[in-house]
Amino acid sequence: MGYSNVNMEDTELIREENEKPYSKMKANYIRLMKPEKFKTLIIARIRIAEIKFWAVRIVSMLLVWAIAVQLMALGNSMVGHTVARHSYYWPPARVYENNGYLMVSSNGGLNQMRSGICDMVAIARFLNVTLIVPELDNTSFWNDHSQFADIFDVNYFIASLRDEVRILKELPPVQKKKLEIETMYSMPPISWSNMTYYYNVIIPRFKTYEIVHFTKSDARLANNGLPGEVQKLRCRVNYQALRFAPPIEALAKKIVKILRQRGPFLVLHLRYEMDMIAFSGCNEGCNDQEVKELTEMRYAYPWWKEKEIDSVAKRQAGLCPLTPEETALTLKALDIDSNMQIYIAAGDIYGGERRLAALRAAYPNLVKKETLLPPSDLKPFQAYSNRMAALDYYVAVASDIFVPTNGGNMAKVVEGHRRFLGFKKTILLERKILVELIDEYTGGTLTWDELSLGVKEAHKDRMGGPAKRLEVPGKPKEEDYFYTNPQECLPQVDEP
Repeated sequence: MGYSNVNMEDTELIREENEKPYSKMKANYIRLMKPEKFKTLIIARIRIAEIKFWAVRIVSMLLVWAIAVQLMALGNSMVGHTVARHSYYWPPARVYENNGYLMVSSNGGLNQMRSGICDMVAIARFLNVTLIVPELDNTSFWNDHSQFADIFDVNYFIASLRDEVRILKELPPVQKKKLEIETMYSMPPISWSNMTYYYNVIIPRFKTYEIVHFTKSDARLANNGLPGEVQKLRCRVNYQALRFAPPIEALAKKIVKILRQRGPFLVLHLRYEMDMIAFSGCNEGCNDQEVKELTEMRYAYPWWKEKEIDSVAKRQAGLCPLTPEETALTLKALDIDSNMQIYIAAGDIYGGERRLAALRAAYPNLVKKETLLPPSDLKPFQAYSNRMAALDYYVAVASDIFVPTNGGNMAKVVEGHRRFLGFKKTILLERKILVELIDEYTGGTLTWDELSLGVKEAHKDRMGGPAKRLEVPGKPKEEDYFYTNPQECLPQVDEP
């Protein structure tokens, strides 16, 4: 290597430096360089350092991005929706002056509690109080000891509503301590109340007691006459925030997948379990021994108020759930394809296979969760009626057609959910007309074609399409239930 600009003295110095450590040689070499070359070297090294810096930064950013993508994918796989799962970014928490703490004991079966919980969220939000995750009913007829987190995704419920209301899993330590010293103030709010009642009557209770306990949650808000923002929040809670717990949703999705692989399916909410028939006093098609057994069951429960019931009169008034035999005739008269899968969303049918014979003959593809899944899949759920009902609810909402044979809470809430999802086909049976037509047909005074025509005519406007919610001022039990037709949350319907 030549150094043309280095003199002899410098050459001797370099020779001497060959015997020194390399670091000292390097230092002397730099010292001997002309300023221009030294400056060029420094700039080059700076540029190399800058390139290395940006290379490290870019690689780090790519690594962080890859980790974020993986975490989002993991999060999406863990967060469920009633029908589908999507990525979700939690809204910012709403900041407000807290007026107190609302504790709730939900009452009734799964769907009665579900709608009640929606009401409680709306009440808490507009009273500016903190809601404690509601307790579920463990003392009702079904004797299910499941709690909120066993049925619903509690963390999603809390986080997804944080921009509306503060929800806690339990009271803060200070308030817990307070309840150890003082008696908790409990009350059942007046049913079918508007928001004025809560502003004028309930807020002062929070000001006095700080913690208020509602002993009931069902039908605590009116169907009609509420501000639109209250109604829309009820919908948001019901159709977005109340996702089922991951184990329930995973198994329900498995049922739906099995059914979809086989083709279209109809969910039949065949409300013909023993407790329903005993409670209603509807004995159509039952033998003497069964009538005696059902009557004894009705008298065994003191909170079932009706004891002596005229089964014939009640059926003719359209107040009885359809029997399996009546249901088979109705589906055939509506031209439901005999090859259609019929999924029975119900418990054990009273009378067993004997009562299902006519329905199975008309629709051989009669299935239920117990026949679609191996026993090991259902075993963790079987001792809990509300978890089993949650599986049926999910499948009912996802079905091509939903047909309830009685107007109970599940029928009402599923109907509303299907309206919200785009007015999915829901056949709302007109039982009074049906039993009249069926009796005439079985009595020989009506031909099959006449029966079919009459059934179709009676149901042409009862398929779950857009409709105005029926209002009966002063008689909320007689009007349409909000959760059956949440019209404030649906596309507007033109007046006839």
